[in-house]
Amino acid sequence: MHIAVIGTGYVGLVTGACFAEFGVEVTCVDVNKDKIERLNKGEIPIYEPGLDQIVEKNVKAGRLHFTTEIITAVEHALVVFLAVGTPPKEDGSPDMSYYQQAAKDIAQCMNGYKVLVTKSTVPVGTGKWLRDFVEEHQVTKTNFGVASNPEFLREGAAIEDFMRPDRVVIGSNEEDALAILKDLYRPLYLIETPIVITSLEAAELIKYAANAFLATKISFINEVANLCDKIGCDVHDVARGMGMDKRIGNKFLHPGPGYGGSCFPKDTRALSRVAKQFGTETRIVDTVIEVNAFQREAMIPKIESLAGNFNGKLICVLGLSFKPETDDMRESPAIEIIRGIQERGGKVKAFDPVAMEEAKHYLPDIEYAADEYEAIEGADILVFMTEWNQFRALDMKKVKKLLKSPKIADLRNIYEPKDIRALGFEYVGVGR
Repeated sequence: MHIAVIGTGYVGLVTGACFAEFGVEVTCVDVNKDKIERLNKGEIPIYEPGLDQIVEKNVKAGRLHFTTEIITAVEHALVVFLAVGTPPKEDGSPDMSYYQQAAKDIAQCMNGYKVLVTKSTVPVGTGKWLRDFVEEHQVTKTNFGVASNPEFLREGAAIEDFMRPDRVVIGSNEEDALAILKDLYRPLYLIETPIVITSLEAAELIKYAANAFLATKISFINEVANLCDKIGCDVHDVARGMGMDKRIGNKFLHPGPGYGGSCFPKDTRALSRVAKQFGTETRIVDTVIEVNAFQREAMIPKIESLAGNFNGKLICVLGLSFKPETDDMRESPAIEIIRGIQERGGKVKAFDPVAMEEAKHYLPDIEYAADEYEAIEGADILVFMTEWNQFRALDMKKVKKLLKSPKIADLRNIYEPKDIRALGFEYVGVGR
């Protein structure tokens, strides 16, 4: 089977590479010539563990191709995945201009039956819109199918999530389209992956609903952690006791400075917007958005409690990306928290294993260190912002010598408070 993937961002590149790994002939298309040239040279524009090896392997095998020429890609493909960006507009609704342009380009070069599949997260009703739009703009009138196949890829674990997913959701009202997509995903039947077949609209809503629910769990445990700080008990005990209840589960019950990334902030706002368009409310989701914004703000006085005040103080920040194993800085809590420190007169020196080049676009006026110990040297306070594994076992005696004063704000609860305090540090965590 031949497929085309329109868009080589995070979703498109992972989707194309992993389908090629399944033995499918894949052509990835992007309008960005520089990006395509880099990919053809073997340069991966995003950081995702294992992605570079899969791309290199399948390019060598002749199954994975990169091009700016959409005509050839669509003409040879039976399935065309739309994986272009849907960035949020100021009102929270997704910007569909890239989708519209991609759909128009596809419509104008269709030469036979194709299944058009929305892969990136899109508003409910996009599938119906896509059919009407493509029919209107076709140069050569031909039948085609439309389906929704939302992605559930975690940044930092995307390859595993694609190869061994919890489920595959396929939404369509057309038997031919469903049959073709089931065949495309046939390798996953061998490992008994559940295939969830739904309507177009239900598949589109599943992605929003799933991300909103996970964001809700994060915001809930953050509120519990703030209560634990006031009461004087440990949120880890509370979360463990909650998570053992199989109806709740222990995933996403880890307090911190709030969720970030390209999905949760965008999708919660978009779901709220969709509800309003359909004349209803998402009161829980709206509150989750509010709680997340508050949680970021709440971290600043927590750090300041160690400093007395930020004026003239040097704050070391370890970790900048919104989560470990990615260089993604989109909606990272680090951005707002660092800006808050600066607004209060503090200076920031930071280190992140992979995200510093990306961080410079958001935080151009902070100092960047070559490694974690260089970042710590001479700082008044050490702040753990992202829980990269290499930060979990630092030489704390060395850290204490390098710091001006032994003070740690652990916003990811990487360390045990009693152990760190026993070494002579002042320590604050989140709900500890």
